[in-house]
Amino acid sequence: MYPVDWLIVSSYLAYIVWTGFRLSRLSSDSHGFFLAGRSLPWWAVGLSVMATQMSAITLIGTTGQAYEDGMRFLQFYFGLPLAMIILCVTAVPFFYRARVFTAYEYLEQRFDARTRSLTSFFFLVSRGLGVGVIIAAPAVVLSIVLGWDELLTIFAIGLSTTLYTMLGGVQAVTWTDVKQMVIIFFGLAICVFIILGALPQGVSLHDALQVAGAAGKLQTIDFSFDLTERYTFWSGMFAALFLFLSYFGCDQSQVQRYLTARSVNEGRTSLLMSAFLKIPMQFLILLLGILVFVFYLFRAPPMVFNQVDLNRAAASQPVAHERLQEEFGAAHARRRDAALRYIQAQSQENRTLARIDYVAAQAAFQDTRQEATAFVRQVNDDEAFNDINYVFPVFVLQNMPLGVVGLIVAAILAAAMSSVAAELNALATASTMDFYRRYGRHQDSEKKLLAFGRLATLVWGLFACVVATFATNLGSLIEVVNTFGSFFYGSLLGVFVLAFAVPGAQARGAFYGLLCGMASVWIASLNTDIAFLWFNVVGCGVTVASGYLIGLLPRGSHAT
Repeated sequence: MYPVDWLIVSSYLAYIVWTGFRLSRLSSDSHGFFLAGRSLPWWAVGLSVMATQMSAITLIGTTGQAYEDGMRFLQFYFGLPLAMIILCVTAVPFFYRARVFTAYEYLEQRFDARTRSLTSFFFLVSRGLGVGVIIAAPAVVLSIVLGWDELLTIFAIGLSTTLYTMLGGVQAVTWTDVKQMVIIFFGLAICVFIILGALPQGVSLHDALQVAGAAGKLQTIDFSFDLTERYTFWSGMFAALFLFLSYFGCDQSQVQRYLTARSVNEGRTSLLMSAFLKIPMQFLILLLGILVFVFYLFRAPPMVFNQVDLNRAAASQPVAHERLQEEFGAAHARRRDAALRYIQAQSQENRTLARIDYVAAQAAFQDTRQEATAFVRQVNDDEAFNDINYVFPVFVLQNMPLGVVGLIVAAILAAAMSSVAAELNALATASTMDFYRRYGRHQDSEKKLLAFGRLATLVWGLFACVVATFATNLGSLIEVVNTFGSFFYGSLLGVFVLAFAVPGAQARGAFYGLLCGMASVWIASLNTDIAFLWFNVVGCGVTVASGYLIGLLPRGSHAT
């Protein structure tokens, strides 16, 4: 990066930490630190909801996913608007009027303390793991940019975010989210503009989308009903609906966002804002990944985007690497020429033939890229190797002009820090209110509660950094974080369904039903090939069914 890029990134980091210091005066008690005194306007809460969900994984993982797999991932969000409407009717008024700090505190009011503690514990485990993956995403970028060791990069990102979250609490989280969303959208818009300007003369946006469509990148809807397929219309509308109901209705990182709103109606409006802006926003981010694919149709892409691992494999087997590089270069040249002929073809007959030739060239190119990836995986003895997460950052570093690289890196940092800060604040809230204050420290002063909340933020920040060190090679990070969540979310949702919608549900049924739901998800993951999104349906269904039936049993006939 150039000095101006460093100036942009360092100025951004300094500003964010200063914001934490500045807002620390508004977080002098537990209500201010954890709930912002329930004083935030709906539009700030709505942007914070979107920023919390749109982590650096969205920018890095989703663009890489689109480059490799096209627009099919958009189906993942089809159930989101319906989920938000349901939550506006149920969760928002229930939690807000109960005057709780955490979603799990409500479960003690409805059931008992052990049900509250168990659900909160599972939240802490799931989000503690998830926030580690969120930190790993920008670490991929900066380890390339700075040439730093990945471990050092992870702790630099994680601890800087932890610092301003410890200082400013949810006030700092929310108001920095608002500013970070502006940086993110501005950076994405510049990226799109530069890609379109870099297309060959005579190639329009319409032409670019045509060649992307011919390669199958614009195929969005898949109506096949296949439980082993990750992204279909049905998994998005039904299985992902359960995931979103749980994430926005039972996950403290999201519940805490609308608990900071000034009223029930403003909390509802903030969720609806996210519901109807998320899909267009996700479409634009996926489209950016498609445009990166088109960009590399006409300019030679890296054979493998993770250059560090490629260089290590090349040093071990230089002859095989050179052969692959020659084949890759020839495959790219053929694909580029075929794409140009397809764009320039005039008659329908010529256009059909040109399309067939282009599709064949794209398939041959993809085979060569997969062979190169397999070469790196085999030579380095790394079965988990996957370079999807490197596509976008490498594109930015190699092709963006002076100053823009710093802006995009700042945007990726903004996305990461907004999500990490929200998660850490939620983890600290649950640790403090569901365990520290609930068990033996309920008489502590506000000063001690605040001190413990800040200490918990630090501890969870360190834990997340450790998790991040193992996450960078797990595959597409956008899939990894949702897979983590899907092992927990459905079962947690089942407990809240029992609380909200089953009047006769008993405390012991909710407690043991949650354990049954968690067990069912692990059994399904080990013994079936169903896609991870359906784990949410399995967990919720088993929790509700078993919880209701256990509640019907006479006391003393269930395990204790």
